[in-house]
Amino acid sequence: MSLMPNQVFRLAGDALGLKAGLFRIVTDAPEINFVYCSQFAPSHLSENKRGGRTRLEKTKRSKRIVKAPLVGQLLSVPRQALLELHEAHELMPVSLELASTYYLPLTDRNTAEKFERRCNVMSEFLDPEKLKEELLVHGNLGRLVRNAMVRHKASRSYIYNLWSLLCRFGLTSTSLRPRWDRCGAKGKPRDLGEDGRTNKVGRKTLKQRINKQAYGSWGEPIQPGMNADWRAKIIAADKRIPSPKPSMRRRHREIISSRFVKAMRYDDAGKIVDVELKQGEYPSYEQVKRVLTVETSALEKILQTTSKGHFKRSLRGMTSCSWQGSPGPGLLYAIDSTIGDIYLRSAVNPEWIVGRPIVYIIVDVWSTAIVGFYVCLTGPSWDTAQVSLFNTTASPAMLSNLWGYEMRQSLFPSPTLPARLLCDRGEYLSKRAKATGMKLIRDMQYTPPFRPDLKGIVEVLHRIVKNTQYNFLPGAMDARRVEYDLRRSNPAAATMNVRQYTQYLHESFFVYNLTAIRSNRVDAHMAAAGVFPSPAGLWSWGHAMGIGYLRAAAQAELVTQLLPAREARVTPRGIRFRGNYYESPLVEAEHWSTFARSSGGWEIPVQYYPGSVSTIWTPNVSGDGLIDLQIADHANASPEIDYDDMADAFAFQQLKAADIEHKRVSAAVLGLKRMDAIRQQSIEQTRIALDRSRGRAPTITEARAMENEIAAQMLHCEYRGTRKDRAAVSENHLSMMEDIFAAKDREVANDL
Repeated sequence: MSLMPNQVFRLAGDALGLKAGLFRIVTDAPEINFVYCSQFAPSHLSENKRGGRTRLEKTKRSKRIVKAPLVGQLLSVPRQALLELHEAHELMPVSLELASTYYLPLTDRNTAEKFERRCNVMSEFLDPEKLKEELLVHGNLGRLVRNAMVRHKASRSYIYNLWSLLCRFGLTSTSLRPRWDRCGAKGKPRDLGEDGRTNKVGRKTLKQRINKQAYGSWGEPIQPGMNADWRAKIIAADKRIPSPKPSMRRRHREIISSRFVKAMRYDDAGKIVDVELKQGEYPSYEQVKRVLTVETSALEKILQTTSKGHFKRSLRGMTSCSWQGSPGPGLLYAIDSTIGDIYLRSAVNPEWIVGRPIVYIIVDVWSTAIVGFYVCLTGPSWDTAQVSLFNTTASPAMLSNLWGYEMRQSLFPSPTLPARLLCDRGEYLSKRAKATGMKLIRDMQYTPPFRPDLKGIVEVLHRIVKNTQYNFLPGAMDARRVEYDLRRSNPAAATMNVRQYTQYLHESFFVYNLTAIRSNRVDAHMAAAGVFPSPAGLWSWGHAMGIGYLRAAAQAELVTQLLPAREARVTPRGIRFRGNYYESPLVEAEHWSTFARSSGGWEIPVQYYPGSVSTIWTPNVSGDGLIDLQIADHANASPEIDYDDMADAFAFQQLKAADIEHKRVSAAVLGLKRMDAIRQQSIEQTRIALDRSRGRAPTITEARAMENEIAAQMLHCEYRGTRKDRAAVSENHLSMMEDIFAAKDREVANDL
């Protein structure tokens, strides 16, 4: 244990003539092997009960603040004895935190002056060396107290009160701060009923002053004083009035009407009406105005004149530029999503219109470069935001393979995962976002709801894309509000699907990174270095100067942490995932399908890219990294479509399921009727033949031989020629039939 001045320790039980409680070390004097301390919170103080009569419940003052007793008596304790108590776990050092009020700035002039005087009076007590010297020489504080009394013209009780504050809250100047908030100072409400108060506070009314002069007594005022119940009703009623607030007179009438009308009656027409109010049963206009104005800060008054969102977006003070707080490229990314003002068509059937896409954009705040984006048809969520991060960090070769388009690189070096990510609150508050932040991104931040101005760079880029690029695309909507009223959108004019629109945005962002004007960001040193004033130029220069942030991440880690995870099943036909089959040379070499055929299959975890069904990934249990599973040729989808298009196709098939089932049942019923007719006809013909038959019937062998002979004669009758020719025709016919049945057998085997 370190016996430092101002250290607080707790004594568990009575020892060394000290009672259990909290002590503060005033000074440590190893020269004389003693420690001077003061007990400021004995355990018996909390259990002490004041004497006197027992008060009735109605006369108790529950809100009264009792002044703390004076402390500060110096106790000299052997130093070695304290160390032995600490080793015996009877004495434990503790940390005592002060209230936040002690650390607020002093804005009131009177408070600041009083605090300064207290510090001047106790200046020698706050000097550790001076205090230690006084205790070593004299063993008490008497000389310091007399010096302070003479020098600063202060009373002895005043100094000992300040010494008590130092011993209680700490031997620093912070402990001497005045606590006006605990003494009912100016501006504090004094409601009726508080501390047993029954009379109205403040100046007497004119009628009371006249009564005092005429009759010698004040009398009771007509209008009672404010009480806690009235105050709560006024505040509750005013909160129900939306901002911007109406005039004060109207607010007063609405408050009285909604909270202070307690009686109603039936009028002559049988309607329920309010009973007329009586004077003194409701607060006056001045009382309501005081509650709503005098006790309201200036900022709150401004907020009452407008909505909170409008104030934060348009009326708050400008604090900084959007890129301030980001030291270099790659340190802070901002991500945001919007609904694209364009209608798209399905990649499976261009006749279908799939609606407007969700567009994610990730921007490097320092350089304003677009480092990644993603286009999808599902709603904004952290799952789609993770795919956007994957597009940012994945290699151009992988993205080109997934999208079937050459994704050219505009930023050098290639973007990696950022140190901080700024996203929306709805995407941040999810378990997957927390897991991603713990494993990949060191610091994740989010903006409050309805505050797009806090990540304005992304919002501005969305607006630029909508205003300049969408107007030239078929099926696009003009982003200007005036155009919404003048021209309606035409979804039938859409021609692009998700994949084509993604390729179009890639080229647009490629041009933006290389050509957007950023001359206002180029300072004198950057201009001398020849920095090209564009997002790509700023990005490259920042990394060249060593202020950028890059972090290598394995492809397997990006896939497992950023792409959605599901389960696939190993079957005898391959790995089945969402209705498609996938294969890999490694899977074939390890004979997964053989084991699945004998054991019935099993589930495996996979990651998939929502923008393409071509590839999925699964952990390599027999090796390192991940296994890339490519879609099989016999799958139900082709590599160029995504999961949304495939779901649309299957959903369309499900919509027609009733019609398909109806046709199937109708065909089956008609077939059953025809088969039954054939069966009945055969029964009737057999009955007639048996009735007509006479004599011995041929055996089965004889009858089969006659049937074959008749069939051969009928076949030969169709071809006129030699016997050799007829034999060749018969052989060719049998070979053709064998080929047809063999193909049919293969088709059935594939279905099984």
